[in-house]
Amino acid sequence: MDINQVLEYLPHRYPFLLIDRVLDYKIGDTLTALKNVTFNEPFFQGHFPVKPVMPGVLILEAMAQATGILAFKTMGKPPSEVLYYFAGIDKARFKRVVEPGDQIIFEVKLLKERRGIGVFYGEAKVDGELVCSAELMCARREIN
Repeated sequence: MDINQVLEYLPHRYPFLLIDRVLDYKIGDTLTALKNVTFNEPFFQGHFPVKPVMPGVLILEAMAQATGILAFKTMGKPPSEVLYYFAGIDKARFKRVVEPGDQIIFEVKLLKERRGIGVFYGEAKVDGELVCSAELMCARREIN
């Protein structure tokens, strides 16, 4: 999926859209996505000016966006009045920093889904090296 297709599945827009491309997916199972980290990212101005590092919470948010795409792919493209909200995170671990010039590969797996709540396991890697891992939950909700 190129960026235009990603935009069809995620409600996020600049500067908060953190997935650039989906490389592969298996409906109901896994999804692999990427984020090109550039020096132009707005958060690098303040995190940190001397040594730019991508905030861990944004790595987790990007992972959650990848799970949202997998959820939409698995349960069908939703009507415009349905969103998947980030509902929980467990066992988050960070192993290395992400800097400008890195390309993050996100690998997410659907562990289970029940009544509109999905539980996923995700990993973020740079050059094959683990950056972050976590269990994430997202909940399908209608927008009122």
